[in-house]
Amino acid sequence: MAQAMRPDPGHSLFATDGKPHPLQDTLLAVTLALGVLSFVTGFFDNLHLLASWTGLIGILTGGYGQFISVTTRERFALILGLGASGVGFMLGMSHGGLFGGLMG
Repeated sequence: MAQAMRPDPGHSLFATDGKPHPLQDTLLAVTLALGVLSFVTGFFDNLHLLASWTGLIGILTGGYGQFISVTTRERFALILGLGASGVGFMLGMSHGGLFGGLMG
């Protein structure tokens, strides 16, 4: 006998198992925000410090978020944030790096 699928709108957008995941959702939001910031600032030569540091922190938070993530939706969005953080980090490193112009 076929069962009817009923949507359950009372839970988090990212929790497909019906349980709240506040830590995972927070890490997801932080990783996405840092990824976008790092990606955008990575295209400007004079913002290499901001791009490289936000990219590095975004990679670390996204990696930990992947380690403790529970659902596929969380993992998918974390991968997007990790990719943007990685690209921004590499662009920041190519323009001067984490300490470019501050040491020496």
